[in-house]
Amino acid sequence: MSISTPGGPERRPTVASTAKKPAGGRPASGKPGSGKPAGGKAGSGKPVGSQRGGKGPRKPITPVKVSQSRNWGPIALFVAVGVLAVAIVGYGGWATFQGSKPWDERADAIAGIVNYREKDPELVTGGNHQQGSIEYSILPPVAGPHNDAWQNCMGDIYDAPIASEHAVHSLEHGAVWITYQPDLDAGQVEKLAERVRGNEKLFLSPYEGLDAAISLQAWGYQLKVDNADDSRIDDFIKTLKVNASVEGPTALCAQGVTATGTTPRELGPQMPQ
Repeated sequence: MSISTPGGPERRPTVASTAKKPAGGRPASGKPGSGKPAGGKAGSGKPVGSQRGGKGPRKPITPVKVSQSRNWGPIALFVAVGVLAVAIVGYGGWATFQGSKPWDERADAIAGIVNYREKDPELVTGGNHQQGSIEYSILPPVAGPHNDAWQNCMGDIYDAPIASEHAVHSLEHGAVWITYQPDLDAGQVEKLAERVRGNEKLFLSPYEGLDAAISLQAWGYQLKVDNADDSRIDDFIKTLKVNASVEGPTALCAQGVTATGTTPRELGPQMPQ
């Protein structure tokens, strides 16, 4: 139908309906009480949305994983601490094992040591007491006959040569005698003195004609080194002090000769035997 207007025919506007009219007065599918699921036919077995434009259900969105770089600092520190711990435990076990060995086995393990107990058993069986000067085949001497009096070995430091006849008696009592060339650097001498000073069963003196910078003596053992920083000095002292005694750990180091000079002294009966 058209309506005539002064400006010409005017068409009636068309109104479009977006909703479907239920057929036969029945309610539309999907409304409450209809008994049919929305968007699908009853009994079809298809999920909701399966008939929208012929497309299937929307796939779930997979979460995006954001990769992060490792912080290697703490890991490296943890590994380093672990390695250090293993090393400490390992060294402790090794040290315990070494300490459990007999002292003579530990002595023989010191590099460069000379074991005169094996080389010359007769020399170290015991020392006869003799008066006067004695000729020694090993210099400085490590065993053999010696004077009745021993050199004081209570950590004594002698700044001049002493009589070997007294020193050997001290070795028999389990002392370690450290000798050095008279012209050895003062700093080197002081390092030796630090080990000796105030420590029983140790004594230190220069020795004329020594063929090495430093020589250490215990009863039946000798070690020669070139430097006071040599760690074998401490190994020698720790292993042989007292252990090398042929008179036991109670043998005296006090009440001995404290004088220097290479001529042995005869102190008479006042010396304890």
